[in-house]
Amino acid sequence: MSRLRQFTRDKLQFDVLDAGPLHGTPVVLLHGFPQDATAWSEVTSRLATAELRTLAPHLRGYSPGARPTERSAYRLSVLVGDVVALLDAAGLEKAHLVGHDWGGGLAWATAARQPHRVASLTVLSTPHPAAMAWAARHSTQALKSWYMLAMQLPVLPEVALRQAVAAGALKRLGLPPEHADAYAQRLLQPGALTGAVGWYRGMLAASPNRPSRMRLKKGSPAAPATRPSSSGDITVPTTYVWGRHDPYLGRAAALRTARHCTGDYRFVPIEADHWLPEKQPDLVAREIIARAH
Repeated sequence: MSRLRQFTRDKLQFDVLDAGPLHGTPVVLLHGFPQDATAWSEVTSRLATAELRTLAPHLRGYSPGARPTERSAYRLSVLVGDVVALLDAAGLEKAHLVGHDWGGGLAWATAARQPHRVASLTVLSTPHPAAMAWAARHSTQALKSWYMLAMQLPVLPEVALRQAVAAGALKRLGLPPEHADAYAQRLLQPGALTGAVGWYRGMLAASPNRPSRMRLKKGSPAAPATRPSSSGDITVPTTYVWGRHDPYLGRAAALRTARHCTGDYRFVPIEADHWLPEKQPDLVAREIIARAH
């Protein structure tokens, strides 16, 4: 067995940070916006001491070799396929899955559509998508999420973001300076901002496949209890960590998430803001280890 530094899918090349003992229990870490895989650097060092192997990809739009421009290239079904391709490239039937921000949304979708590939789920900040949709209609969540609609405009989001990032806006969001500088350097690369914004544009792109019809990996049919959920409900063991001071994701959706987790579920509200991997690595690592052991 060797380190997985890159994997390919549909002629796109994804970079991966592979750390910890090679034969350790595998954990896949999915970052969000405006981050990259280095968001997990403080977490992975802690997981390594617990004999966990971590695979943290620079996701679609962030890896230099995987920055398509089409809106349809960022449909959720396509993004889930990237996670499956990573598992296949690493030779893993399943792994413990962790996600934050957009990576959290992707983690929810992967657990709902491919539960037989997910040993457990740990999501940071991002509520279950159905809970998010409910909260947008019944709370102040729509006001908190106004920027998601602004991202649908052509060209203008990239122009505005480039100016803001170059002017140090990521530090003003509350990110630690060393992380903010690293993310800014990546986002200012050619095509990176269009790729990052693509995640927002892709959420409104029509998908040809409904979740309940998604094909499973050939040769590994799911048992009845682990078939893809047509409702999006989560059957795998799940931990959801939410910061009470998150300016983007409110209490209503956080509390309602439990309704969409039918397996073992743990809700961990903490005194923190949105940037949990960077600013709460001890707590994040502890919750991941509790699921992986």
